[in-house]
Amino acid sequence: MATTFSLSFSLDHSKPHHLHLSSNTHFKSHLHTPFLNPKSPPPFLIFPKFERFSVIFSSSSSSQSSSSSTLLDPLRTGRFLSKEELEKLQLLQDYKYFQELESGSMLIRVMREDETDMIVGLLSESFAESMLMPMGYVTLLGILVKQYLIERRALMPHTATLIGYYQGDNEEAEVQLAGTVEVSFDKMGANASPPTPTPPKGSPYICNMTVKKTLRRRGIGWHLLKASEELISQMSSSSTSREEVFLHCRVIDEAPFSMYTKAGYEVVKTDSFLILLTLQRRKHLMRKQLLFPPPLINNPSSEQTDGSTFSNDENPS
Repeated sequence: MATTFSLSFSLDHSKPHHLHLSSNTHFKSHLHTPFLNPKSPPPFLIFPKFERFSVIFSSSSSSQSSSSSTLLDPLRTGRFLSKEELEKLQLLQDYKYFQELESGSMLIRVMREDETDMIVGLLSESFAESMLMPMGYVTLLGILVKQYLIERRALMPHTATLIGYYQGDNEEAEVQLAGTVEVSFDKMGANASPPTPTPPKGSPYICNMTVKKTLRRRGIGWHLLKASEELISQMSSSSTSREEVFLHCRVIDEAPFSMYTKAGYEVVKTDSFLILLTLQRRKHLMRKQLLFPPPLINNPSSEQTDGSTFSNDENPS
């Protein structure tokens, strides 16, 4: 998978991940998922329809309230939130996307604050891999990525980072981090330094999608994309029955491009060859008319579903 970031400065990568950032930060290399941490065994939430799949949503018995406060952190940043923003924040907190896969099941929801380090590790390693960078750079990338995630979280509910968990068919299989994707819903959530070709700031934008290397080719990237579209539909304030959604895909990333095309995205504009002079990869800006509610789309073959979404320029989507 290739990633594309969009930090204060731009970098570049090659493979199917895309990351979009804009800042600096502190980072700890790959942490274990919170629910596998023996120090604080959290309760499990069992999905009634899918008994074999369980996921932890909180880290203590009082987490029903603590889980609520997790997403409500922006309320303590000093930024005033309107009634509509509070309602959308609640919607983000309640959002869940569950999908049965051929090899297991996955759950996608909005990232909690205590899951930031896991996402930092996933995005940093993915970016370093796609750029063929020495692993020593992962820590530096992590600093930038974490600060970016913190700043983006403060902009909720205008943007959200989704996290996906996967569990194999075996009942004893552990739940593990599978991937992530970021969604901007409106102008207030738009990235300050978007990659080129520049998408409309007032339109929903999908970026920074990546799938864990050991879990690729299972359809996870496809469902991260579908979950993003579903959430955009639920969060839309549009008075019409459709909305345009944008994302970036590097020209060299054939698998993600095929996935986006199958999902209904079309190329709007492509970077000029002159972009190569800035040491960046050429990218397609792609667009889709999203209907409300979104139409059901069959899951494409597994070979085309792992291409993560990473939109954003390859320098820091």
